[in-house]
Amino acid sequence: MKSIDLAVVGGGVSGLALAWKAACEGRKVVLFESDARVGGCLHSERTASGFWFEMGAHTTYNSYGAFLDLVVGGGLQDALLERGEARSKFGFLRDGNYRWLTPPRVLLQLNWLEAALYAPRAAFRAKGERSVAEHFGAFVGAGNFKRVLSPFLSAVPSQLADSFPAEGAGSLFKTRPRRKEFIRSFGFEGGLQRVCDAVAATPGITIERKAAVRAVGKHAEGFSIELESGRSFVSRLCAMAAPLQVAGRVLRADFPQLADALAAIKAVAVDSVGVVLPREQAWLPACAFLVPVDDSFFSCVTRDAFPDEKFRAFTFHFRPGLTREARLARVCEILRVEQSAFLHLAEKQITLPAPTVGHAGRVAAIDRALAGTSLAVTGNYFDGLAIEDCVLRSFSEWQRISGALIAPA
Repeated sequence: MKSIDLAVVGGGVSGLALAWKAACEGRKVVLFESDARVGGCLHSERTASGFWFEMGAHTTYNSYGAFLDLVVGGGLQDALLERGEARSKFGFLRDGNYRWLTPPRVLLQLNWLEAALYAPRAAFRAKGERSVAEHFGAFVGAGNFKRVLSPFLSAVPSQLADSFPAEGAGSLFKTRPRRKEFIRSFGFEGGLQRVCDAVAATPGITIERKAAVRAVGKHAEGFSIELESGRSFVSRLCAMAAPLQVAGRVLRADFPQLADALAAIKAVAVDSVGVVLPREQAWLPACAFLVPVDDSFFSCVTRDAFPDEKFRAFTFHFRPGLTREARLARVCEILRVEQSAFLHLAEKQITLPAPTVGHAGRVAAIDRALAGTSLAVTGNYFDGLAIEDCVLRSFSEWQRISGALIAPA
């Protein structure tokens, strides 16, 4: 049974960020990832020709200061690609009709008579313990919200966002200081996963791939980590950075209170389909994304902000419950092609948290269960789903537990 300083369960950006912080302080870290790929929701699909596109998170900004720490730490600060002209154009699909818009023109889709009736009364109402639908519906009216705002807001987390908290933990949008030395909106040649790959190569971090963890338990020397393969490890400190439901299952036996607190947060499954077409066969105008109303998918996100001479890529994020055949059929309908036109097809399912009003209290219950322990829990189910929320949580959790280790010799 091998003993280590810190065991990290989960190789998404949350687990990698915490591992990176620890390694930068001289700790020996072993990170266990059930997949062959690190990155989690940062999933850059790469074709045999070298073309790449995003299957998960699509966009980063210069307000993502903690994420930019990872970028600099991985030596990628000079590899940033600025998003191009298509970033400010998008499609709006309703009743079979396409409208190609820029952000200001979204307002023209509202029924202004309805908005005029609601806005004056809502102007001075605080968000408080209100949902997205309650807050924004109070400004523009329930009809406007359902027809216009709800589809656009739901496209952000790839799930119905009506019940999300309007502010605070779990909310969609937060104001953060910008780092003006970096371009405003960016990606990387090879995709966002390139940052995760660079962080994984940090000295002091050992990655155990295809190493699904069966259980994390208490041990006289800290924590025991048991793999599905039968291998086991002992670690002074442990960080759980696996998806919500996996974390609860792995911790259930020795940390039942914590597992119960994790189970109080709802989750949804999102099926994503990504396809690559020859540029000449893609009819959609260059745009950042397509948002439909009352459709089987929440959004279709393109790679057009990073244009390629030969190819275009489209990633559809679907509502749960559809068959594979139904998803592929809808992709073909939107793109107006047969499946035989796909040069590359990628499919994946992820489970995402679905925060609702009162999410801050549920996060507080998790933190109470962690208080006084050397166990960290991080992920996209705390302050929010954004990459920056994940990295900030990881940094703060490492700071909380790191005092339990004596300084390295």
